[in-house]
Amino acid sequence: MPSSPDPTTSSEPLDSLILHTTDNAVSWITLNRPEAMNAVTWDQRERIIALLDEASGDPDVRAVVITATGKGFCAGADLRGAPAAGERVPGDVARTVRQGAQRLISAVLDCEKPVIAAVNGTAAGIGAHLAFACDLAIAAEPATFIEVFVRRGLVPDGGGAYLLPRLIGPRRAKELMFFGDAVSAADAERLGLVNRVVPADDLERTAREWAQRLAAGPTRALALTKQLVNASLEADRATAFAAEAAAQEINMTTTDANEGVAAFVERRAPSYRGR
Repeated sequence: MPSSPDPTTSSEPLDSLILHTTDNAVSWITLNRPEAMNAVTWDQRERIIALLDEASGDPDVRAVVITATGKGFCAGADLRGAPAAGERVPGDVARTVRQGAQRLISAVLDCEKPVIAAVNGTAAGIGAHLAFACDLAIAAEPATFIEVFVRRGLVPDGGGAYLLPRLIGPRRAKELMFFGDAVSAADAERLGLVNRVVPADDLERTAREWAQRLAAGPTRALALTKQLVNASLEADRATAFAAEAAAQEINMTTTDANEGVAAFVERRAPSYRGR
């Protein structure tokens, strides 16, 4: 559970540290603690989780972007903002991981709207896992990704040992986790950790373009597709095929599915409403 170098606990209001706007059906979540390389405190993590949960339940939100200000995307977890605890007893650390980093990553994976990571700078530890959990990831050229846990003598948490092998295979995952070397944006794209690398000045524009395309799409179909893909690596063929058929059955009750079929028959572009 690593922290950024010399993090400082801020007295600023939470809504100034985790910025949030909704623009053209896209929820923008921006980590705004650049002086600490956007290391997240307990209350900031809870705010991100709440915003992702709100996005799932809001029909007017159809895509999410997670990004940050300054030179860092997220340098890890800053535990100084956690509630005061008494003497540690067996089970406390595991409970902290389950209720903390794992809940954050689960909130991204379980969000019913597609989530894009727009990685502006260093993503280390749980910050890297936050980006890897997103459905799509765009990195600015200066961005780096660091499995920093081994440098602190720690086991990766926040779902790292779950996410990385699924993205790049077990051998590459072990290489990154065993050595803790910084991975450049270009190498991250080559390995499959991110979808696209763009110049820093183009990051927001590219993320906005992708998010708008997703927001104009068939929202429930995208949610069901996300669920199928995320579950696919744990399922055998029979289970995966059954889930696929059930998802198609559910999706065919939506307005967007009927609009898509009608648009195909009528040879026109579909107009999806996210319903």
